[in-house]
Amino acid sequence: MCLSSQGAEGNKTNIPFQPQTKGEKEHSFLQKEYSAMAQEGSAGMFVLQQTVGSVLCCMCGIQMAPNAANMCVKCLRSQVDITEGLQKRLIIMHCPECECYLQPPKTWIKAQLESKELLTFCVKRLKNLNKVRLVHAEFVWTEPHSKRIKVKLRVQKEVLNGAILEQTYIVEYVQQEHLCESCSRIQANPDQWVASVQVRQHVSHRRTFFYLEQLILRHDAAVRAIKIKQLDMGIDFFFGNRSHAMKFVEFLGNVVPIRSRHDKQLVSQDSKSNSYNYKYTFSVEICPVCREDLICLPPKVAVGLGNLGPLVLCTKLTNSIMLFDPFTLRHSYMDANQYWRNPFAALLSSRQLVEYIILDMEPENSTINVGGTKYSLAYAQVARVSDFGKNDRIFTIRTHLGHLLNPGDYALGYDLYGANSNDFELEKYKGLNIPDAILVKKSYEEKRQRTHGKSRAWKLKMMDMEVENSAKGRLDEEKRNTEYEEFLKDLEENPEMRFNISLYRNKDYQPSEMASATDGDDVPSVPLEELLADLDLSEDEVDNESMRE
Repeated sequence: MCLSSQGAEGNKTNIPFQPQTKGEKEHSFLQKEYSAMAQEGSAGMFVLQQTVGSVLCCMCGIQMAPNAANMCVKCLRSQVDITEGLQKRLIIMHCPECECYLQPPKTWIKAQLESKELLTFCVKRLKNLNKVRLVHAEFVWTEPHSKRIKVKLRVQKEVLNGAILEQTYIVEYVQQEHLCESCSRIQANPDQWVASVQVRQHVSHRRTFFYLEQLILRHDAAVRAIKIKQLDMGIDFFFGNRSHAMKFVEFLGNVVPIRSRHDKQLVSQDSKSNSYNYKYTFSVEICPVCREDLICLPPKVAVGLGNLGPLVLCTKLTNSIMLFDPFTLRHSYMDANQYWRNPFAALLSSRQLVEYIILDMEPENSTINVGGTKYSLAYAQVARVSDFGKNDRIFTIRTHLGHLLNPGDYALGYDLYGANSNDFELEKYKGLNIPDAILVKKSYEEKRQRTHGKSRAWKLKMMDMEVENSAKGRLDEEKRNTEYEEFLKDLEENPEMRFNISLYRNKDYQPSEMASATDGDDVPSVPLEELLADLDLSEDEVDNESMRE
């Protein structure tokens, strides 16, 4: 009997079959036993310890673990430098005015020192970095005035016979001061602007602009403005780029109801290169309706809002107008498009508020929540404070402030009994029962007189604006200071207004124990947790606190 097998060259050879002897059978049996014992040992009964061999370095002869190059780490680094050919010194352009860095060829990137944006910019400026694998990058501290930025990089690369070597090196960036295009234009001529945004509101006060100024500061909306100029009826913003002006107009449309139009004027042209230079002007008009204004809705608008009013109060002004009926506690919203399709003006503004004293209150129903604010209907007997000592005229009115007012309190409202209004919309409602007075808010003026002339525990930031000189300079300044003080009082009384602006701690404020004892808890104030935006502890204060602990 033969078995056929094929050799290495493909030729078939016949191998005769030989039966196993007795010794060979015993040997094969022992092999099977040993393999079974090895399997049992692998199950946990017996394990053979395997030792890792060591070799000598081919350069220095020290004992080491074997690798692909048969060289220790020190000898391998002495023979191979994976950072060879990589940039270790680079020059970057920095604009000292706007803190921007030049990304060739013409892009300027705004980045702060030791920020993620600056680290990404520095790494991308390096050439031939694709020859190695970047593992880690971090800044190395340098003096701020040294005009040097150092970045520590850790890279890996495959070297001799597949061995991977990791190495760390430092790249030094030298800052060269160079003004960007917009800053260079400003330095040459501050009045050389490309686009201007003219914001106007045709009202007799600046309360809306005070609130708008804080919103702009909160969101850094005018950070790209070259110049800001304050006028009598509004504010002008000047930009060095048309896109910055368009972005600012878009921001205004998100915070107040506006309508805008734009125009352009040709400054210069080059017919050979077919290039033109324009100056763009954006005219923005804010709706003349302000918070706490009394409005008589046109019949068409009132029907469109579900027969609301017609006498309503404006209680909130964002990108939409919230209209509130103080007699039925109904409310409705109007966006900018709805308002400008059928515009209307205020019947009476907040500058015409009259102070009343509450003589008696009779609640009508329980407190309800309307648009995030609590209201309660009640009948009240009120009298004008200015009538004391002149007459005994008392008005019985219906008010929505039944949850706030008590007999003896003071309130601000509109005097419709003695008002002389020539509103055309009001004349369209024949047979309309006009109340003698409409209360708007509770007054804390008498309690505030105790702290008259004292500074507040908080303050607001203001934009750097150029004020237009007018003939009534002193009168305008007094009027502005009075309106600004009224705006600060509104912030203390209305938490919803404080939600979108930043309040800062007044470091010059020194609380008085006598003042805190006499003020009482009824006067609205800004809580301390809302003033944490400007809290900064000095190193001495931190050390003292740690020593106390």
